[in-house]
Amino acid sequence: MSISSSLNAGVAGLSANATKLATISDNIANSGTYGYKRAVADFESFVVKDTRGAGTYSAGGVRASTARLIEERGALVATSNALDLAVGGRGMLPVTQSVALEAQSGDLPMMMTTTGSFRTDSEGILRTESGLVLLGWPANADGEIPTFPRDTMAGLEPVVINANQTAGDPTTQMNLGVNLPATETEAGASGDALPLSVEYFGNLGTSETLDITFTPTVPGSGSSNEWTMVITDSATITDPLGLGTGVIGEYTLVFDDTRGNGGTLASVTPIGGSPAYDSTNGSLTLDVEGGPLDVTIGRVGDPNGLTQLSDSFAPTSITKDGSPVGNLTAVEVDENGFVTATYDTGFTRRIYQIPLVDVPNPNGLIALNNQTYQVSPDSGSFFLWDAGDGPTGAVVGYAREGSTTDVAAELTALIQTQRAYSSNAKVIQTVDEMLQETTNIKR
Repeated sequence: MSISSSLNAGVAGLSANATKLATISDNIANSGTYGYKRAVADFESFVVKDTRGAGTYSAGGVRASTARLIEERGALVATSNALDLAVGGRGMLPVTQSVALEAQSGDLPMMMTTTGSFRTDSEGILRTESGLVLLGWPANADGEIPTFPRDTMAGLEPVVINANQTAGDPTTQMNLGVNLPATETEAGASGDALPLSVEYFGNLGTSETLDITFTPTVPGSGSSNEWTMVITDSATITDPLGLGTGVIGEYTLVFDDTRGNGGTLASVTPIGGSPAYDSTNGSLTLDVEGGPLDVTIGRVGDPNGLTQLSDSFAPTSITKDGSPVGNLTAVEVDENGFVTATYDTGFTRRIYQIPLVDVPNPNGLIALNNQTYQVSPDSGSFFLWDAGDGPTGAVVGYAREGSTTDVAAELTALIQTQRAYSSNAKVIQTVDEMLQETTNIKR
């Protein structure tokens, strides 16, 4: 009977609008929740087929389907915490639950979120107040990120920042720019050796010294333009080259005196078993106690390395990498997801990389508490990207992603839903009155 179907359609309308009201209430309640993705309710008609030409129509009613628009992005809100993270574009941060971490049994559950305010706990683990632990790939001692699989969680581990950690950066490269006095290689000069001391840092953060002496060759007449350079390492207490205790290199330097290249190196000749001179790079690879140390003295004809000009002995440009042991002062995450620690000595070191998780259908993810999501058959399998690669955006520090709720639009939808609910209630009331009239026919 069509009048009964009208009653069923009215009831279905009440149920559908109640569902929509629930999504509106949830959206408005979370209008200030960072990273919240608004929910929507879509109505679909339900048709009951009747025989064509029968002269009757049965109302099928309506049914509601809900979805969460996870792919929508909220506006980024600036903060003062370096570890407040958001994603500028597509992709999500990999996280897991702290309770799963504490259980220490089985694999960690793979979860993802678009934003989070991370702080270190008592063990230095980065987590949010709601218990989400940030995951990342650990870097090697030299700051390089090893190769990890991209389609599994293998390699991902909780990001740990130890506030009282110290670190040193050993010296591996040095540029030696020194001017030697041309007058010291002329006949009648004193022939005294000229000393130079350069500090470098060992593997354990110790301060070591390269003591370098330049001894001129004084001819009987004219000018020799020749020097003997002896390099001694304070950390080396043996005689590795047979040239004397601590000596790691000895060379004969000859300088050009032509008009075009006057004062620049003309040749560098190793003495004994000293390491060879690389004429392509203008460098010496010295074996100091902690390992190889590349010392650049300049190519032949290069005015930026060792020179012999005028009558002054002066270091013109001595630079090196490395630093002494320092205390951790700050941790930041750059747009590529690299977590960099800064120490009070000015030394910085990359310690983790935060990849971005992406799935083919973000709206198909399973929504969980605390604005987190998990993969589902509808979302497809996840893949871990370097931030900025593929479809993903950048990691943004000092920022949180705001809610995608538009309060004005939700309030407008609330008014419409209220009117629709009242109309469906009116349909039920009207059907009730009609059924009452049908009952009165018997009287």
